[in-house]
Amino acid sequence: MTTASPGNQQAPAASPQELSGRFEQEFGTAPHGVWQAPGRVNLIGEHTDYNEGFVLPFAIDRTARVAVALRQDDSIRMLSTYGDQGTVTTTLGALQPGTAKGWTKYPLGVVWALRERGIDVPGLDLLLDSNVPLGAGLSSSHAIECAVITALNELTGAGLEARDMVLATQRAENDFVGAPTGIMDQSASLRGAKGHAVFLDCRDQTVRLVPFETEPAGLVLLVIDTKVSHSHADGGYASRRASCELGAEVMGVKALRDLDVADLEEAGGLLDEVTFRRVRHVVTENDRVLQTVELLAGSGPGAIGPLLDASHASMRDDFEISCPELDLAVDTARAHGAIGARMTGGGFGGAAIALTPMDSVQTVSEAVAKAFAQAGFTAPDIFAVSPAAGAMRVG
Repeated sequence: MTTASPGNQQAPAASPQELSGRFEQEFGTAPHGVWQAPGRVNLIGEHTDYNEGFVLPFAIDRTARVAVALRQDDSIRMLSTYGDQGTVTTTLGALQPGTAKGWTKYPLGVVWALRERGIDVPGLDLLLDSNVPLGAGLSSSHAIECAVITALNELTGAGLEARDMVLATQRAENDFVGAPTGIMDQSASLRGAKGHAVFLDCRDQTVRLVPFETEPAGLVLLVIDTKVSHSHADGGYASRRASCELGAEVMGVKALRDLDVADLEEAGGLLDEVTFRRVRHVVTENDRVLQTVELLAGSGPGAIGPLLDASHASMRDDFEISCPELDLAVDTARAHGAIGARMTGGGFGGAAIALTPMDSVQTVSEAVAKAFAQAGFTAPDIFAVSPAAGAMRVG
């Protein structure tokens, strides 16, 4: 069976048939189905989601797949195709926030969140396979959660709409996993569409699909996975969120979404320097998202490079969530032909994206790899992604 290893970004996902076969081998019965959900790249709009702002992610052609069978008792058995941890066993009664470890906290968080909503989720057996790179800022954890909730929504007959599944997985992240994330990642994974980015208003979950096809424009979107692992549950993410909440409180608004660029002069006189820079990033980033949507609708992807560059500078200098590896990836890609580049994801590691002319892909890739080697950094993984369909049943 083909398996996807966290350390092998090029490993293909197991086919639904392969996953079903492995499931039956491990658990002694056929699964009730196989479901998948994609990772995501955020084209632009970082740390705006929990500030009720705008984001523009897209689902990518790398997925988490789960084979699932419901049980007649309250036992939960889970196995992953990668790692050597073996089958993890627990019970519905043992599901409490903070008790799960490793990858299992994501499916268990979904089970917990659905039961908290009053949905009667029984025990289950689950086998996971994923080729979304772990810790790269491509939302591998949300891909797992979205695959699981899509499966359980169907198997239990819960009838949840996409927006309900978004909120349930957010609760799993916030209250079970302990990561204070917004709704962007789940929205991209559950509501993505091939050839489109997902323009999401995080205040009311309004979604508009925006055409984003690089190939007709002679472009490729490269992901540069720096191999610097990050964790949203650490203090860096939480402290940025606290700064944003403080800024909104001082400025007398419900969320930073309610400020625009013209309000920054007043904010500069009311806020301490660090809080002001955090606020300035969010306010200008919201503006960049709106500009990007407008340009994609009019001029196409070849026009958005400067906005990607400005977004990275803002995250590096104002929000301070970049790192030397991300800065080197962005600067090197730009210097060797990319028309725009930025870090993507929550920061403190993970991946950068570089919008690159097709005839410069090899040059950019080789230059970034060489620069990392010269700096003594771990060799990055560099690969292209394109907008893909959202979560679905595949077997």
